[in-house]
Order: sequence, then C-alpha cells, then structure tokens
Amino acid sequence: MHGAEPIAAPDAFQLREVPTAWPDERGAEMRTNKDGRGRFGASAAVGLAIVGGLVTGLALLPSGAAGEEPGPAHAGVLGHSMHGREPVAGAMQAQLARVRAATAAFHRVSAAKEAGYELGWVNGAGARIVTGCVSHPTAGAMGYHYFNAALMADNSVDAREPEVLVYAPTPSGGLELVAVEWVVRSAQSNPAGVSTPPSVLGMDMHILVPPPGPAFYLTHAWVWADNPAGMFSDWNPDISCS
Repeated sequence: MHGAEPIAAPDAFQLREVPTAWPDERGAEMRTNKDGRGRFGASAAVGLAIVGGLVTGLALLPSGAAGEEPGPAHAGVLGHSMHGREPVAGAMQAQLARVRAATAAFHRVSAAKEAGYELGWVNGAGARIVTGCVSHPTAGAMGYHYFNAALMADNSVDAREPEVLVYAPTPSGGLELVAVEWVVRSAQSNPAGVSTPPSVLGMDMHILVPPPGPAFYLTHAWVWADNPAGMFSDWNPDISCS
C-alpha cells in the first residue's frame, strides 16, 4: 500500500434511533463526455458522503458541536457483496488494471483535491452530505468519500474517471486510498438524475441508500485494498472508522 497522507481526524458520529422522517434530499463502459473529452480536466470540486444511511429508523446524527468537522458515520444498509473471495476473471482484471492506472496519482489527498475532488457532496438544497467516515455496524466500513463535482454533474459514467475516491483512516492518523466509487444521480436524487440504472465494467449500478437518503446509483471497486467480501462489495470488513 502506498504511503498515507497525515490529516486531522474528524470528530465521531453516533448511530442513533430516530423517527423514520428524514430531511428530503431533493431541495457503462469506458466512455467520454458528449464533447469527446475526458472528464478529469474539469476543475469543479466537491466530495461524497453517505449521510442518508436510514434503515428501519436508523440515521446519522453528529455527536460534536455545530460547525465541527464530521467524523465516523454509520450507514444501516448492508448493500451488495459481489464475487467474495472468488478470483476476478482475466478480462475484468485487465479493466481493473486500467482503473488503477487512472487513479494511481491520487494516493495523496492533496493530489485528489488538485484534480477537483473534495470531501462530501453539495446536493440540490445546498447541503454538503456524506462527509463522515462511512461504516456499517457489522459489515465493516467504506471510509471517507471525496467527490468530484464536475463528474457528479454530467450523469454519465467512465470507468477510468470515478466520481468518488474512497480513503480509509490509518493508525497513524492519515488517510490512504482504498477504493473508487462510480456514482450517478438517480431520478430520486436531489438534483434528479437518470431514471434507469447505468452500468460500469459491464455491471448494473445499484441504489444503496434510497429516499429519503441521497438515492445514488453506485458501484464500488476496491482496487487499492484487499476486501474479503469481494472486489465490488459496498463494505469492507478490513476497514474501520475507529
């Protein structure tokens, strides 16, 4: 694994039981944009965080004071687990190698920021969401989501230009790149996006956190860290937000 970049650790989130009401968040294969240009050239920046983890009345509430940087968060959705420990087929390995080559420059968070990625994502209501370290009570965690606003805006997917870079906290207090995440806004997102599931690497994307959560179509690929649950699982049992 490449060296992690030191970063101040955000304060912790707590998983609490809350009413089922939730603030309404409404307020393919490798390809390029319609203009034929690659998408990394755009300079807009913003980050992704699954702050919509609501299942059977469970949601995220910050434990720190208002205005403090949010920290570990828990999403109550088990999500997809694909392939498990099964070997990934040779053709898929070749595509994943191209994804690694396209994201190898982003092991340092500073490099990701220079390319337009920021922690969390600003939705149509002007709220920055998914800013905490996303974890699951039993399935492991994802980590911190750094979104690219320009890639989120185009409602298309390019395997070599993921909308999100996922970083896991390290024991030394830094962050290390562990996964990429392709994200496309659905018709139920805010602002609304596409009405049918997009595909990436020949697989249909899925909605992990439905309304009143952000309702993104997404797919993870743990191209920079081993995942016992599978290359394309949403959660990694070897990752921890604590």
